Amino acid sequence: MKKTIIASLVGGIIIFFWQFLSNAALDLHRPAQQYTAKQDSILNYLSTQLTEGKYFLPTVPAGASADEIQKSMDRSMGKPWAIIDYKSSMSTNMGMNMARGLIIDIIIVWLLISLVNRSKTRTFGSIFYLSLIIGILSFLSFPYTNFIWYESPGIYIELLDAVASWGLCGLWLGYYLKEKAN
Repeated sequence: MKKTIIASLVGGIIIFFWQFLSNAALDLHRPAQQYTAKQDSILNYLSTQLTEGKYFLPTVPAGASADEIQKSMDRSMGKPWAIIDYKSSMSTNMGMNMARGLIIDIIIVWLLISLVNRSKTRTFGSIFYLSLIIGILSFLSFPYTNFIWYESPGIYIELLDAVASWGLCGLWLGYYLKEKAN
């Protein structure tokens, strides 16, 4: 149990550290957070038009018929569109958000270790491979499927994040959790 706890803590810290590098120190996610000099006027206008929520423009009201949806899609083809995630007040608690992120990273690594511990073969390579598979699955399950529909910027950085963070974690876990040869 002690080995699982240590492996989870170190693995979670490795993933957390990669997330810090990617998002803050290296600023790799800039394409998904672009600046506009018009941000103040845009936010002022949005505050008069929207309540908190996520908006896809253009779309139809809830309950629209299939015919109305199709007509709206036809009218929208080739025209601008946007996704707006509007919040009426910025309130970030950096310390709490970082703590929650680290705790989630540790839990995810602990879940991976629970899979490793059920494996018949616990070699460095098999543990590293399983960790990479988890990273690729996590990339494909949300960032990539979201990209397919909404063309979200920064998709290659999301892939890099998944492979790098889980690859580094897999190197650690493969070294620390491998079974010794008889």
